[in-house]
Amino acid sequence: QVHLVESGGGLVQAGGSLRLSCAASGSIFSIDHMGWYRQAPGKQRELVATIASGGSTNYADSVKGRFTISRDNAKNTVYLQMNSLKPEDTAVYYCNADRPGVFGIAINYWGQGTQVTVSS
Repeated sequence: QVHLVESGGGLVQAGGSLRLSCAASGSIFSIDHMGWYRQAPGKQRELVATIASGGSTNYADSVKGRFTISRDNAKNTVYLQMNSLKPEDTAVYYCNADRPGVFGIAINYWGQGTQVTVSS
């Protein structure tokens, strides 16, 4: 089992910055990807950014150039630096981690979510 705890959300004006953190504990030795997803009211949860254990990253087009994901494997923590925030970035942000499961199917773990609100 992997336990994820997010922190760093809050209220910020458009154009501002926030940094989210997510600390993993438990069966962390087998974690592969870590990342961030978000869900706005009335919308489906969507990928924001992911980072593999080797450091390769993937970003949603809507955040490229504004958000940066990083990972400290020694601290079992993933970060999301969010710059030039827009009102449409308002959502609950969820930390995600996965590890290989049986038959190669990844097992996903989720944090409880942290609210990010960007005012115009």
